Amino acid sequence: MAGASIAGPALAHWLHRWGAEVTVVERAPGLRPGGQAVDARGVAKEVIRLMGLDAAVRAARTDTAGAHTVDADGAVLETFRADDDGGDGYIAEIEILRGDLARVLHEHTRDHVEYVFSDRIAELTQDADGVDVIFAGGGRRRFDLVVGADGLHSGLRATVFGPHERFIRHLGLVLAFYSVPNEFGLDRWMLQYNDAGRTALLRPIQDATRAMAMFSFPAAEFAVDHRDVTDQKRLLRERMAGFGWLTPRILAHLDDTPDFYFDQVAQVVMDRWSRGRVALLGDAAFSASPMSGGGTGLALVGAYLLAGELATAGWDPEAGFAGYEARMRPFVAANQEIGRMHVESLQATEPVEPDMDALMELVERAINGVELPDYAGRAPEGAGKPHSGPVRP
Repeated sequence: MAGASIAGPALAHWLHRWGAEVTVVERAPGLRPGGQAVDARGVAKEVIRLMGLDAAVRAARTDTAGAHTVDADGAVLETFRADDDGGDGYIAEIEILRGDLARVLHEHTRDHVEYVFSDRIAELTQDADGVDVIFAGGGRRRFDLVVGADGLHSGLRATVFGPHERFIRHLGLVLAFYSVPNEFGLDRWMLQYNDAGRTALLRPIQDATRAMAMFSFPAAEFAVDHRDVTDQKRLLRERMAGFGWLTPRILAHLDDTPDFYFDQVAQVVMDRWSRGRVALLGDAAFSASPMSGGGTGLALVGAYLLAGELATAGWDPEAGFAGYEARMRPFVAANQEIGRMHVESLQATEPVEPDMDALMELVERAINGVELPDYAGRAPEGAGKPHSGPVRP
């Protein structure tokens, strides 16, 4: 497998649980710290419990008490609490920085999973019995299965399925976030300011001396290289110029932050998530965008179902991948619809009154709308130990 973020190590856990030998390759030299705060709601919390990681994940939470939306002067307009809707509301009870969740998953799997950092898949060739992989570092290995969980800009997806533009759907919004000194007095409460389609946000993290800042702004097109940090920072300053509230103070830390992230808000839409002995997982297969609030849940649930369906099918890729897709697609569809609706609401020029019954039904499907089969004992005895690699982050 390849990938050391969330989807990859989560899949590594379950594949190892069902008897596979697992290799995870990661192009970065190590785990990437910080990052966006991600949420686990509904069925995703159950997957975390089944992994035996409930205590570890909860210990690493941001411990955000809730969120206030504010006006340009900082006056509170609306309040959301982390215990709303049983902990599955706008602010989830399990909210954790992406890097912290990746660390928990890596620590949980590193003793029985092979991790290879500072490398990536350069080429692969598959036949009826396996996949031959050539790594950028020059290594050559053969695996039974390869899974790409390498995110929105998946290199493996481009290699096996075709160019990015065929699958990525830009939603007309750009997102940036980075950590800053907590000179704003944040104490377990997130603050968010919205105006004319643009957003500025500050959220607390476990390190009380720091805070996580986020900006979003509308952009009909996105032509910025996702690795050109200098150009990204230039565009962020340009598009957020003149924005009110605490924006100038937050932007003042832009060149000092150690963990800047900037990318389009986009979804991945594919007719199939597998080809032969190669499959995709997480954002590489079905990004719902950060605006869905469900990307982490999709990764965790997808990992559980992919591993379970493969093991149940006796490691037959055609049957295993088919079962995974059949179970996941309705769940993915609901989360992607939530993501699109959120972006549309931010871009609306005047308030839109949604059909609340339909919205609540959609939210329920996006949180709990997938069955988690009990795979324990379902995998055929003596099914063998396939060598799965790589799963990319």
